[in-house]
Amino acid sequence: MSLVRSIAKVALATGVLLASQALAQTSPATEADHRRMLDKLGIQALRPGVDGWNKAAQNAVNYDESKAGPFSLLPDPLVLPDGGPVTDARMWWAVRRPQLLELFAREVHGRAPAKTPAVTWRVVSEARARRGGVAVIERRLVGVVDNAKAPSISVRLDMLLVVPDGAAKVPVMLELGFPDGPPWARGQPPPPGPDWRDLVIAKGWAYAILDPTSIQADNGEGLTQGIIGLVNRGKPRSLDDWGVLRAWAWGVSRAVDYFETDPTTDAQRVAVEGVSRYGKAALLAMAYEPRLAVGFIASSGEGGAKLFRRRRGEQLENLAASGEYHWMGGRFLRYAGPLTADDLPVDAHELIALVAPRPLFISVGNDQADAWIDSRGMFMATVAAGPVYRLLGARDLGATTFPAPETLIASGDLAFRQHAGGHTAGPNWPDFLDFAARYLEPAKA
Repeated sequence: MSLVRSIAKVALATGVLLASQALAQTSPATEADHRRMLDKLGIQALRPGVDGWNKAAQNAVNYDESKAGPFSLLPDPLVLPDGGPVTDARMWWAVRRPQLLELFAREVHGRAPAKTPAVTWRVVSEARARRGGVAVIERRLVGVVDNAKAPSISVRLDMLLVVPDGAAKVPVMLELGFPDGPPWARGQPPPPGPDWRDLVIAKGWAYAILDPTSIQADNGEGLTQGIIGLVNRGKPRSLDDWGVLRAWAWGVSRAVDYFETDPTTDAQRVAVEGVSRYGKAALLAMAYEPRLAVGFIASSGEGGAKLFRRRRGEQLENLAASGEYHWMGGRFLRYAGPLTADDLPVDAHELIALVAPRPLFISVGNDQADAWIDSRGMFMATVAAGPVYRLLGARDLGATTFPAPETLIASGDLAFRQHAGGHTAGPNWPDFLDFAARYLEPAKA
């Protein structure tokens, strides 16, 4: 087994660093593009990210809660830049929400183009099968992106859609993942417990799996290809251009476009799920795509549902390093030098607030096996998003004390559960599906 595969296997088992590329070997092209961004910002060097492996390192990761904070005030999602309060839902939708979207686009994720090329979906294969004893139809789809303005760049979105045989207008569970299974798990025994796909089909719902890397490669070297490269006609990104997380979220919207045309699926009842970096993208998709009904955000960590201002687990500096910078917009790098996370005008609770009033389930692994993603930091962000949910007539999390592992908090429209496993959504699927059914199948629930 290669060193890379050995590291991946260990990371999968422990949950530590699977959400990070801290040990990844970046290509010379990636390093050059990272350096180019720093030069545009006038930055000579960034502060290093934390080291999750060497406890004796000067920059070793912190898991000591007494040193975690946050030690500065969180920005208030319901306070305007001039200090005035957001007093009602109308002011939120017309004034404050657009302000927050602008801040996230400018300072964190980069700006998605106002207009992107059209996507034409085609069914490339269809087969009948059985899933959990239920007859299903499996369709493999390709979303061909119009590349007339850059013919040398081809982008084809890859998605698997599985529906119960005879389905009509059923809810869809959309996962950001791998239609043919995660590459690192091939040849390995399946994890314990029920398969989420069986659970979804048993409810009479459909599921879809969209490959994010078919939208945009998960590295800096690929930024002149994929949808980002296509829009830029092969030129490097500017400081304002969107990062890979935002591009993946754009791909989710294109999947919803397809569901609107398919008679077997109900595009008004689509839930989105992702784990780790794909959890980050799923959260962005919920924030930017109003057609999504429910979100299942698993182990998303830094850059996802975890507060940037927390000094525990992965840090902002890890995201800004050459292994992960491509996820974010160019201006984000400033916060790893000379600015800090405390200087960010927004934080993760406001990203969660952008989802309001729609239901959102924040899933984490136990604090030992999944400590890198900082489960408490994600709980804090979920609590801090509560005032926006209440303003819009929805129910907040209904708790402020960090719960014990395997304690489900789901009485409101925000939900949280820390399962006993590691860096996976697996053990939380049954609870999430029960939560989602309240919104996707309200009569049955």
